[in-house]
Parts: sequence; structure tokens; C-alpha cells
Amino acid sequence: MRKFIYIMLLFAIATWSAHAGGYQVRLQGQKQTGIGLIGTPFNFGASSMFYNPGALSMMKNKYDFSLGASFIMGKAVFQKDATDYQAKTDNPIGTPFYFYGAGKITDKLAVGLGVYTPFGTSTKWDDDWAGQMLIQNISLQAIYYQLTASYQINEKIGIGAGFVYATGKVKLNKALPYNNSEVNLEGNTSNIGFNVGIYFKPNDKFSFGIDYRSKIIMKMEDGDATFTVPSALSSNLPKDNKFDAELPMPANLDFGLAFNVNEKLTLAAEVNWVMWSTYDSLIFTFKESGDLLNTANPREYKDSWIIRIGGQYKLNDKLTFRAGGYYDPTPTNEKYFNPETISLNTTGLTLGLSYQPIENLSIDLSYLHLFGQEAEKAYEPDNFSGKYKTQVSIPGIGISYSF
Repeated sequence: MRKFIYIMLLFAIATWSAHAGGYQVRLQGQKQTGIGLIGTPFNFGASSMFYNPGALSMMKNKYDFSLGASFIMGKAVFQKDATDYQAKTDNPIGTPFYFYGAGKITDKLAVGLGVYTPFGTSTKWDDDWAGQMLIQNISLQAIYYQLTASYQINEKIGIGAGFVYATGKVKLNKALPYNNSEVNLEGNTSNIGFNVGIYFKPNDKFSFGIDYRSKIIMKMEDGDATFTVPSALSSNLPKDNKFDAELPMPANLDFGLAFNVNEKLTLAAEVNWVMWSTYDSLIFTFKESGDLLNTANPREYKDSWIIRIGGQYKLNDKLTFRAGGYYDPTPTNEKYFNPETISLNTTGLTLGLSYQPIENLSIDLSYLHLFGQEAEKAYEPDNFSGKYKTQVSIPGIGISYSF
């Protein structure tokens, strides 16, 4: 019973988001998504706040606004070892969104506000699947608010920094392996972080970018844990309980380069260093019956490197096409692969289109498809193993306007 409750709570915290390597999502601008999720070496106006705040001071107009949403449609497939047994997730559609607004105070100084959802998902397995003691279903959301300032040192270099306030909410309803038993979990959390960036455009051909986004520790304090259990267990599992837990959002260091082959064609490449090694273990502390439920579980993630390539082609003043791809290796430890986050070595392919019906207004479309490489994985603490495979389709739409 103790291990089951622990793992349910582990799942509630650890799946703050679950796509590709680890639980990080990067859907913060449709133009960037269409070009392989590359944003560090580009000046795409207000949406640069997330990818590289140094580029914000280089925006072409005095005011710039961008909003959009993506629609995550994904599934994971589990095949049990040496059997014909198979299970699939039945996830609802996720809808991460973003809004950015920026303006120039002077010719050199720009400020802006961004609101976006880099973490948030819903995952649902069948109630009776083979891994039901590890994971069932969850719904959660995280929203980031970012205030940004950017300064243009000269015509070639811009620097910027953003202050981030992050909030999160999780709800979980789960049946327990006892008659008429269930657990209901709910909690809220918040913390702060930052990002800084440098944008360098030495000439009309090249542009470079470096961006650092800090680690944010999402600490959940006094989360509500409500148990409905047989009376024989009520002394060990009080009906109403409180718990504390935390999960690190890893720091990122991004390097990007864009090259204008001619007036129409631009090629780009980017490397992301995701510092997953900060996620070493997950610890829960309960207010009541502490020694019974308090526990730590190893994760021992490792840092990962993501390589991205992409390009865009401006057909005319109204249409711009984009495409890209990348490889995202899993940061998980081979001994502790838990289906709380189906993180496999993943290949991502992207397409994008911008249509400008009138001057300064852009309708931006993107499509991202993720292929999780099938792999044999095991969670040794529970002796649970099998083959996993994932596929995720993510169309997106956005609008950008400047004046």
C-alpha cells in the first residue's frame, strides 16, 4: 500500500509534461515550431522573449503582438515482455498556448510581457492495464508569466533578460486496489526563474544567438491528499492529509546560427544543452503518518544535447514556408524508467507556413510530428518491464501583428 500511494503521488508531480526527452515542451511560437523549434538565432518579434530576449530590441516595429495555441494528439503503446499483451493510452487533446506583447520605449530599449504554458498535459491509461500500480491518469497545467527587457547595444548586438513567475496546478483521481477505495490529489505551486540572451547580427548574411533559461524548482507545499479506504487502513492513511514534494524544471543553454543564402532562403541550426542531471531523485514528505509514507525515489537523469536543423523560404510578400527536424535523446536512467513519463529517443519533423493577408499581420501555421523510437525499458524497483513506443501529432496556429 505504501509503495502504491507513493508512486501515484510521484506520477502526479513528475508528469508536469511528458513529450519527447524528459518532460519539457518547447511550443512557444508557431514560426519557431515550423523551422524545427529553432528560435535563438532569429528575430521574430515579441515571441523572441522565450527563445532569445536579446533579439527583442531588434524588432522592426514599435509594437509587436503574438498569440497562438497548439493541439497535442499523442499516444503511447506498451508491449509486455514475451506476451501478446498490449496497452495504449487514450489521452485527451492538450492545448498549450502563448501570448506575447512588446513595445519599444526608445530606439534601443524594448520591454514585453509573455504568458505561456511550457508544461501541462493529460495522460490516461486503461484502468486495468498491466502497469496500473505505477500510473493511471492525471490532468495538470503550468503557466509562466515573463517580464522582459532588451537593449540594443549597437546595430549588430542586442542583449536581454526576462523574469519568470511560474504557477502550476495538478488534479488526480485514482482508484486503489481495495473495495470502494480511491485517492484524490490536488495541489498548487509557484516559483521564480529567469532567462537571458544575446543576439548578434554582424551582417545581412549571418545571425547568431545564445540563450540561457534557468532551472526552476517547482515546490508543491500542503497539497491535499484525500483517501477513501477500508477502516482497517484508516489509522495509517488518514482521510485528509497534506504532502510536500518538488520537481526541477531543468536549465537550458541554447546556441543558434542562421544563414541567409539569398533574399528568399534562410537555413538555420541550433544546439540545446538540457541540464537534466539536476533531476536526481524525488522526495515526498507527508504531514501525517510521515514515516509510513515519506520516501525518496531515484531518478538519476543525465544531461542531454538536442541538435536541430531547419530552413525557411519566402515565396513572395504573402507566403513563407518552413521545415525542420531534430533528434531528442531520452535523459532517463535505464534502471528507473517509469511510465509516468514515456521519454524515448525521439525524432521530430516540422512544417510551417506564414500567410500575410495585409501588411504587418501574419497568420502562422505549424505542424510537429514526434516519433518515439521503440525500446525495451524497465522499472527495476517494481520489476516492471516491456517495450514502449510513442507517436505525437501537434498542429498549431498563431497570429502575429505589429505596427
